[in-house]
Amino acid sequence: MKRQEAYIVAALRTPVGRAIKGQFKQVRPDDLLVHTIKGVMAHCPHLDPSAIDDVLVGCAMPEAEQGMNMARSAVLLADLPASIPAMIMNRFCSSGLQTIATAADKIALGEAHLMLAGGAESMSMVPIGGHNYCVNPRTLTEPKYQGISYNMGTTAEIVAEKWQVTREEQDAFACLSHARALKAQKEQRFAKEIIPIPVNQEMVTQDEGPRASDLESLSQLNPVFKEKGTVTAGNSSQMSDGAGMTLVASAAAVKKYQLTPLARFVGYSVVGVAPEVMGIGPIAAIPKVLEKTGLSLENIDWIELNEAFAAQALAVIKELNLNPEKVNPYGGAIALGHPLGATGTMRTVTALHALHQHALDYAMITMCVGTGMGAAGIFQRV
Repeated sequence: MKRQEAYIVAALRTPVGRAIKGQFKQVRPDDLLVHTIKGVMAHCPHLDPSAIDDVLVGCAMPEAEQGMNMARSAVLLADLPASIPAMIMNRFCSSGLQTIATAADKIALGEAHLMLAGGAESMSMVPIGGHNYCVNPRTLTEPKYQGISYNMGTTAEIVAEKWQVTREEQDAFACLSHARALKAQKEQRFAKEIIPIPVNQEMVTQDEGPRASDLESLSQLNPVFKEKGTVTAGNSSQMSDGAGMTLVASAAAVKKYQLTPLARFVGYSVVGVAPEVMGIGPIAAIPKVLEKTGLSLENIDWIELNEAFAAQALAVIKELNLNPEKVNPYGGAIALGHPLGATGTMRTVTALHALHQHALDYAMITMCVGTGMGAAGIFQRV
């Protein structure tokens, strides 16, 4: 059976707030999600909402305020028809990209024509590991499994050592991330992708994380995860709150509902790596998705490489010889934040709008994933 093409016809996100003390600290993640759903639906005025086949939402810590199938609650709170089903998907940091890939696969197989796919995470309300983190005791007592229980910062230190990424390189990378993000904000590069959201009678319109940063101040920060280590709060991603949403459609739905595609979904790959070096996941995922799609790195014009840590991002860039000018031109998670299950969607949203801003063809979104995985997806501008 011939696979059907899947198109992204709407892609929007909230601004990103800093966790704990930021602009969304008291905003529920399901309310952030509702805001993105309403924004996407408003973007498609000719669409019959009852035609949506399913809603997939990524969330890395689906408990407490983002538990009990937050996706289904958000569908109802957004006043969509009760006939529309919904589910939460969890592949940690790639959850928001996984939802889009899964939606595209269902459309490709002819099992759906319209799918909402996105992600939401409040790290203010639900911390990393959740409220009752409890690893399998074997990961603490049996050496062969200990990597499963490693703090992700510890894995970043291991990657920095194995791939010979220096503290100076990491701090310089962090400075560049902030500088690029601030420049993008000044040039209004995020304006069309962000849905302003009212909080406490004020309208929040931009990401909270980017700030003026310099090597001298970053060099004064102490390592967090290892004595005499190189990974600091300044060269790591920010804990954040946010949500993003896309509408994925078949060619038939595009025609029927007068939708305007932003991009074509090209392909997606996810792989496993050793958990103690989880940050190198994209090193395995990127070649796999390129092989699957018949493309090469030279074809890729824009790369959103999630900056979980500068150490692992630099290891990926070095190992695959990525063009630094193509990687995170608007900054990455060190500056813009990393709301876990939402990040994959939010970085896809940024990449697709950037393709149109600069008249580029192909974008790749890629990230490492907790417990040792890597994911990569490719989209083509339409």
